[in-house]
Amino acid sequence: MATLIYQSFCSLDGFTADAHGNLDYSDPDVEVSRFVNESLRPIRSYLFGRRMYEAMRVWDSAETLAELPDYQQEYVAIWQAADKTVYSRTLTEPVGPRTRVERSFEVPAIRELKETSPHDILVGGATLAGYALRAGLVDEIRMLVAPALLGGGLRMFPDSVHGSLELIDERRFDGGVVYVAYAVTR
Repeated sequence: MATLIYQSFCSLDGFTADAHGNLDYSDPDVEVSRFVNESLRPIRSYLFGRRMYEAMRVWDSAETLAELPDYQQEYVAIWQAADKTVYSRTLTEPVGPRTRVERSFEVPAIRELKETSPHDILVGGATLAGYALRAGLVDEIRMLVAPALLGGGLRMFPDSVHGSLELIDERRFDGGVVYVAYAVTR
């Protein structure tokens, strides 16, 4: 069975974006970027909410990719090799390669995907991940905690989510980012 992983950058006070939707606080350096590349390489399916998907679509743009440094070129290949499902009530059709749009997040469909996928699955975006967490679908939580306080914005975890976690990995980066990974225990 595939593992459903919620991986995200967040500020020290637990926000994935500031009050204006800005993600600038989480711009990873080379060391963190290479680590993220390695963590995402085995994942072949991404589940995104519309806003997160639109923020990530920059990696589809061939015009700007040629000038990127090697570690970002590496991520481009990882991104472009993955199948993406975008959950949106406003998008009418896929806007990028290897992408499909679903109108609603259906728990039985995600359970079936986990049971049949030969690779682990990433859920991205705090809102969509909140649905998966509430439904008990998330198996692992990976946080890249940035040395920043945002004071408000989009929280990494929604209200009313409870559970026990087991620390399975941790790492400190020179730039101040701290990585922690937890298995969700049931």
